[in-house]
Amino acid sequence: MPTPLRAPRPGTSVTHAEVLVVGAGNAGTSLAAKLLRDGAPDVAIIEPSPVHRYRPLLNYVGAGRATPAEVERPTSSVIPAGCRWVQDAVESVDAEARTVRTRRGASIGYTTLVLCPGMREDWAATPGLQDAYSAGWAGSTYVPGSAPLVWPALKGVREGSVVFTVPPEPAPCGPTALKPALMACDHWRRSGVLSDLDVTVVLPEAQPLGVAGADEHLEAVFASYGVTVVRESRLGSVDPVLRSVDIATPTGTRRLDQVAYAHAVPHYRAPEWITRSGLGGAPPAGLVDIDPATLRSRRHDDVWAIGDAAAIATRSSGGALRKQVEVLAHNIAAASSGRRMRSYDGYTVMPVTTSRNQLMLVQADRNGPRPLPLLDPFAPRRSTWWFDRHVLPRIYFRRLLRGKV
Repeated sequence: MPTPLRAPRPGTSVTHAEVLVVGAGNAGTSLAAKLLRDGAPDVAIIEPSPVHRYRPLLNYVGAGRATPAEVERPTSSVIPAGCRWVQDAVESVDAEARTVRTRRGASIGYTTLVLCPGMREDWAATPGLQDAYSAGWAGSTYVPGSAPLVWPALKGVREGSVVFTVPPEPAPCGPTALKPALMACDHWRRSGVLSDLDVTVVLPEAQPLGVAGADEHLEAVFASYGVTVVRESRLGSVDPVLRSVDIATPTGTRRLDQVAYAHAVPHYRAPEWITRSGLGGAPPAGLVDIDPATLRSRRHDDVWAIGDAAAIATRSSGGALRKQVEVLAHNIAAASSGRRMRSYDGYTVMPVTTSRNQLMLVQADRNGPRPLPLLDPFAPRRSTWWFDRHVLPRIYFRRLLRGKV
């Protein structure tokens, strides 16, 4: 099949697609490109945003190690050649009628539907947090509009209390919330002010990653910076005026007053239209209810999902999508031809910087750790930091988004 020289402009009229993909983030774009490379004759993407972001770099923006310009590309530049782009947002899905209704009132039919819409901030889950963002003493690298403001705020803190939260699951690669925390601690130590700061890290579980071998390294890093770790806890509420943070712990509420800065990551949930359309699982997250092995909907054979909004029974991450795209592209073709499907084993990646120029690379699947074949595989290294910071963004834009997985 000949490949068109360029992707169509947004706004192309689409009334039906053989494969309709919702979302043009890492998951949707990579999958669409892979399907087209494999010979799919008709793929369309619904995506409202004109901007595509390589989100892992936002953590480096929040530590002064990358610029916002490195994160973003026009969506039109990453939509695969041969893929039709509907620049609109989904309002609902009628899975029985095999149609998607958009906010602009369009009705688009499909033969196969793939949901990759990502998750949304659940601001209502943490009263006061959004107002604290607006007040400027709270923010996070997880919220694109906030990320460029994080480093100027952290760099300016010289004394007092600072809080970093790791979001509870489900979240977009939750453990990487430790990246800005530990890079900031390294900066403060180099600047000679770390001893004047009371740094608190809030973990949703007892261990930072839940991966034997890797957790021991992180615990040593926490200790080296003098960080107070609050475990099995989550952000409960925030008083944006008094600059106080309430942390819900197993033994009750712990309040931190007069917080100089809070890198407070919101809780997350799937877009509400997924639940309204009868495609979601248990509340409050409402992730797309799929078989985590085949990535196929448990209720509708022609609906599939990958990425943050899919109930994949493992921690979501950008690194996991490479495996998910490979499995799903095969399974969509297999389902139409009666061939045997493949199984996604839950592979995921958790890259955590431990300083401004070292990173530990943690890989795991549903059976446990998948360490690199190295002596002390989870040890922080400059080489893995360089790969994560400088090499992966190039691979992402030049290969992954082009379906070369």
